[in-house]
Amino acid sequence: MPHTLRFAAVFLTLLSFSAPALAADPPAAKPAKTPRSKAVDPALAPIEDVPNLPRVLLIGDSISMGYTLPVRDMLRGKANVHRPPANCGDSGRGLASLDKWLGDTKWDVIHYNFGLHDLKYLDRKGKYVTPDKGKQVNPLPQYEKNLRQLAARLKKTGAKVIWCSTTPVPAGSGGRVEGSEEAYNAVAAKVAAEYGIAIDDLHAVAKAKQATIQLPHNVHFTPDGYRILAKSVAASIEKTLAE
Repeated sequence: MPHTLRFAAVFLTLLSFSAPALAADPPAAKPAKTPRSKAVDPALAPIEDVPNLPRVLLIGDSISMGYTLPVRDMLRGKANVHRPPANCGDSGRGLASLDKWLGDTKWDVIHYNFGLHDLKYLDRKGKYVTPDKGKQVNPLPQYEKNLRQLAARLKKTGAKVIWCSTTPVPAGSGGRVEGSEEAYNAVAAKVAAEYGIAIDDLHAVAKAKQATIQLPHNVHFTPDGYRILAKSVAASIEKTLAE
């Protein structure tokens, strides 16, 4: 084979091997992964005050988060209803966080509750367990001590204060004993009486319709249940404002 033809054959052979690589598109760059932000519960979102309306602060755990929005709707045009941007947890957390939650603004009414997170049992890893496998977050003596400190601090704000009784603990609730809220409510009622604090008996409201408004084996409620609780909360606040 002449030299020129041999060179051409080699060139064409090499070209046939490299053509696919030259023709192929470069691999697409993978988009940078960005962390997903957790959805914020609408009940925890801050609100802007309507001028010249009284200011109300709701303090409580996830039960209060469930009735915050309907209470706000029920008191629309009557009061600015705020809450801390958090599940307020047990009374110990309340003591540690209260000054931050109160801020430096004036409150006309403060409606608060602690209990369901005080009476629960946790193991060393913070998991919900039966009483024989863990410890109660705040046994009754500590709960009472915490409530006294909370009551004294809240009274100093000059606001009208309402204690909200703890809603029922049904059978099968993880980390909690059925009916254990009764003893906690008795202690809370005693402290409220000593400090001249009004009581919104949300426990009685929930207990009367527990079979239909509370989730099975769960301390939480149905949407209709939260609206029923909200009616009691809103009524107690309106009554206090009227006084």
